[in-house]
Amino acid sequence: MARLSRVEHQRLTRERVLAAARAEFLLYGFRDAKIDNIAERAELTRGAVYSNFPGKRALYFAVLAAERPAVTAAPATTRAEALHGFARAWLAGVPISSEAWLGRDLLPEVLADEATRTPFAQLVKVSAILLGLTLERLDPGAGRQVRVAEQALTILHGAGQFSGFTDLFDVVRACEHLAGLDLGDSWPPPHLAFAAKVDVVDEPAGDLPEGVVVTLAPHRVSAVEEAMRATSDDVTLIVAAGEELALLARLVIGDTLHCLEPLRAAPPLRVLYGPEGVSTTETAVRVTNGRIVARAEGFGACHAVASHPVRPLP
Repeated sequence: MARLSRVEHQRLTRERVLAAARAEFLLYGFRDAKIDNIAERAELTRGAVYSNFPGKRALYFAVLAAERPAVTAAPATTRAEALHGFARAWLAGVPISSEAWLGRDLLPEVLADEATRTPFAQLVKVSAILLGLTLERLDPGAGRQVRVAEQALTILHGAGQFSGFTDLFDVVRACEHLAGLDLGDSWPPPHLAFAAKVDVVDEPAGDLPEGVVVTLAPHRVSAVEEAMRATSDDVTLIVAAGEELALLARLVIGDTLHCLEPLRAAPPLRVLYGPEGVSTTETAVRVTNGRIVARAEGFGACHAVASHPVRPLP
């Protein structure tokens, strides 16, 4: 029998921890689940669990991110169809009764701690931006649709917390009818007039992808909209966070992209999850032919780089 490599061994250990944690969270809920029980279920030591995840909350986020049910939907051609399809996909994992389910403790736990509450609000804002831009792509004359998307997500998160309280099909229909709601949404926000200064440079880009690459701390991550609206080039978002918040970001943004995928109308956005430690909460660069040709740091950097006309290098 071939000997497992170190990477393969780590992957299998992580899978065992996730499977054991899923069983523990499902049986006891987040609050009463115990790391010692998870380690025992996985036939590992407590230290082995912590070597893969920094704590119980990070482990919970990882379990939820691995729990996404398969979703199917017809490609959307109207805003109402998109809201209907997105809502059905989002609710696919929510039970129709009040029985226990893995996602029930997510909102109470992230909202109970400022360390996760503010980043979570920003991550849900990114979800609304992605859904809103999807609606706009289907109906370019409808104006900005992010606030409509925010209302849809508010309804869906509430339905998740109160499963069994109302018919989930009614929730889907309610989201669909938001397509007819005019909230007077507009763009751009006033602060874009004070965007950060752009430096024109010529530096190797390393592994950075082509287009506009923005690096944002979790509490500023919704600024990605400023880059996405200011350029037709590819946009990559790097969420600069420690492991726990990176797992939360992977969960929230990943769930949204998962629900939008079958609709085939979502705006292109590549999302990466990098380590924390950036010098500012917002940086942006433009990559052309493997070279960084423009950069900016600080408030407004996303819009500044994405909208700045930069000539290609000779």
